Amino acid sequence: MSTSTPTARRPKAPDTRGPVRKLLTSFGFQILAALVLGIAAGLIGRQLGATHDTHTVLSDTLDRIGGSYVTLLRAAVVPLIFTAIVASISNLRRVQNAARLAGQTILWFAITAFIAVSIGIVLGITIQPGAHAGTDLVKGTVPTQGTWWNFLLGLIPQNFLGLAVNTTTGPTEGTFVSGVNFNILQVIVVAAVVGIAALKAGRKAEPFLVFTESLLKVIQRVLWWIIRIAPIGTFGLIGSAVINYGWDKLTSLAWFAGAIYLGLALVLFVVYPILVKTHGLSVKQYFTGVWPAVQLGFVSRSSIGTLPLTERVTERNLGVPRGYASFAVPLGATTKMDGCAAIYPALAAIFVAQFFHIDLSIMQYILIVIVSVVGSAATAGTTGAIVMLTLTLSTLGLPLEGVGLLLAIDPILDMGRTAVNVAGQALVPTIVAKREGILDLDLYNAPRNGLPFAEDIDDEETASASTADAGSPEDAAAAAGSADAEETASVR
Repeated sequence: MSTSTPTARRPKAPDTRGPVRKLLTSFGFQILAALVLGIAAGLIGRQLGATHDTHTVLSDTLDRIGGSYVTLLRAAVVPLIFTAIVASISNLRRVQNAARLAGQTILWFAITAFIAVSIGIVLGITIQPGAHAGTDLVKGTVPTQGTWWNFLLGLIPQNFLGLAVNTTTGPTEGTFVSGVNFNILQVIVVAAVVGIAALKAGRKAEPFLVFTESLLKVIQRVLWWIIRIAPIGTFGLIGSAVINYGWDKLTSLAWFAGAIYLGLALVLFVVYPILVKTHGLSVKQYFTGVWPAVQLGFVSRSSIGTLPLTERVTERNLGVPRGYASFAVPLGATTKMDGCAAIYPALAAIFVAQFFHIDLSIMQYILIVIVSVVGSAATAGTTGAIVMLTLTLSTLGLPLEGVGLLLAIDPILDMGRTAVNVAGQALVPTIVAKREGILDLDLYNAPRNGLPFAEDIDDEETASASTADAGSPEDAAAAAGSADAEETASVR
């Protein structure tokens, strides 16, 4: 295995912006400002009488702004995953250690999940949230139940796009409402099969692979536009969350919520930094690199919706090669969930056992670990942590009615869970890339300026300048070929 220096880029012009303008145009500052303004708008809305059941003009406006932004993100996820995975698999023919990278990725997914679920179990035993729960808990309706059989069946694509249409009864008699959903895990399976088939087809598949890589570049540009308006979406999402859920619902489940956020904080601010440091990397650079995606994950409550930005910060900020990141990050977005699939089900299962006065055996604690480490993919394309919790409870033989007790505060918990999920989905590819000697350390340690997608423009300007300097189409083709060769070498 060899490590090469990153492809040289044309030096950028000096940044002549003043400190105030730099701050105002900083993506991180814009997201933070949107968070503060969204919280303020939500508090104002609650003062004006808006709640989850009582709507006002302000609450509806915030809800539509936030919901529309998440819809935009999710609309781009399916084409991004499909083209990225097909392109990354086609690039694997130029990567000498592809199988090793995949194995290391899955191994570190399991290692970090084991650490997270262990923390959840220790906190559950120590804090005993079920023993401190109020007796007036309101039980909600469990929307979906997870089972191992449903998970295995979910791997089989229902159609080429992993598309499912759900029809429910409408608000008025005789009407029906249909919604279209994508099973992301099925999309990944389809894309992987297509990518492998294209590799096996050889030279005849080259036009398809060239088209796929070109389409991926177009989708990434569209995503750059969507990510650029993230502060607007953040404002609406956090404002709507404050109005709909508030903090009053935490009263009877305060111990449980506190235990969850303590566990999430330990993983995000203790475990992850230790893993980063032990691999010889800067903790500060990791957090400044991944923070835009963590912020968006917190407010959007969707690992899949945050996937485009997570992949971008992993490549652009953390220095993971694109060929590997485009495989590892989408896989992590469906199977790497330390918040939803490790800490939460462990603590929630212990909460349910304590609430119903059921003593757990050592074997049941071991089962919690096994389910969390092996069953994380059961959250893919479904209702996330709720499915994972029902899967855990059914495996342990605990009453599923306990799930309904926790639904009232689930959205509040889901913000923290998703933030940790996203941070872990960027962490593992970074660690594996460092261990395999393919991490771009110069890019990892570079100052964080601008947007993760902004460098696409720099790439295009550099490519245009290189073409002009080449002087002829033949020279330009030769320069492009040289650049491809350098990029290939950097992934080996």
